[in-house]
Formats: sequence, structure tokens, C-alpha cells
Amino acid sequence: MLRDKNLVPLSRQHQHALALCVRLERAIRGGEIDLEAWQSEIEQQFDTEISIHFAAEEKELFPVAARFLELQPMVTELLAEHALLRDCFSRAAARGLDRESLGNLGVKLARHIRREERQLFEGLQTIMNSQELAALGAALDGALSNASKACALPTEATRL
Repeated sequence: MLRDKNLVPLSRQHQHALALCVRLERAIRGGEIDLEAWQSEIEQQFDTEISIHFAAEEKELFPVAARFLELQPMVTELLAEHALLRDCFSRAAARGLDRESLGNLGVKLARHIRREERQLFEGLQTIMNSQELAALGAALDGALSNASKACALPTEATRL
């Protein structure tokens, strides 16, 4: 299903985070990685975009989705995933991740994003009418206004 234009800003941010996950996975598979540089980049992306993205989902998207009985369990699970991911991001900011936990962060984040895209967004697009989606889109635009408009650029140490 084509993504509704009102959800595109979230999907665009998902693409930024997925690009980080792919680059991280490739770096880990490739051998030596600079843990400090990766954790710094992850911290930067969380501070400039992901934290604002999570807040927008929690303030605007999830309450709307929770109005639909069939989406309520998924919303509860996605909120729990946000808490776990925030803990991982916090550990990265404190430079507390080793190679394995860094890889786990990438896997968890990618899995979370794909679930939102493939299940939550698809479900909302099926259930909601165009006026409801437009109202949600307007609310999301306001909630995302402080997010970075550009994808964080990799450093030399994290570039493949």
C-alpha cells in the first residue's frame, strides 16, 4: 500500500534511522569498528531527530491508533519498545555499548521501524478516512517541527 501523505514525515525519518541501522550492520560484519564514533553518531541522531520522532508518535500517533480496538495491543508494545530503545540510546550517549550491544541496538531499531511501517501505518491507512488522516498529519507536522530536516552525515570513522 502506498504511504498516505500525512504519514510521510514519519516514514522519511524512519528511512534516516534505517540507513543508520544498515551502515552499522555492515560495519559490524566488516570487522573492526570505532565504538566511540558510532556511539557519538547514534547520540547525535537521537538528539536531533529520533527523540522528537518518538515524542511525536507518543503524543499524536499512538493515542489516535489506540482508539481502534484492533491496534491497541500493538500500541502498547510499540510504547514498550520506545522505552527499551531510549535505554539503548542513553547507554550509547554514556558510551556504554560494546560491539554486541551496538549491533543489538541496530537490530531492535530496524525491527521497531518496520513494525510501525508495515503494521501500524498500514492499519491506520485502512481504518481511518482522509479527513482523520489529514487531522493526524497536521498534528504530526506541529509535533515534528523541531526535528532536524536533514539526515545526519556519517563521520569518517563510521563511513563504509
